[in-house]
Amino acid sequence: MAHKFEIYKDKAGEYRVRFKYNSEIMFSTEGYSSKSGAKSAIESIQKNGPGAPVEDNS
Repeated sequence: MAHKFEIYKDKAGEYRVRFKYNSEIMFSTEGYSSKSGAKSAIESIQKNGPGAPVEDNS
């Protein structure tokens, strides 16, 4: 599998999500107090991400 979401616990004890493609971290989320919050973030990205507009501020 070339891409995946990972849930991990940071040094502060919060749950975070990172998206990896070919072992490279593409992005990470804010911290969540519960694992269910991190899972909800993944579901939101999967649901809303494909149709999200691109904003070019250059």
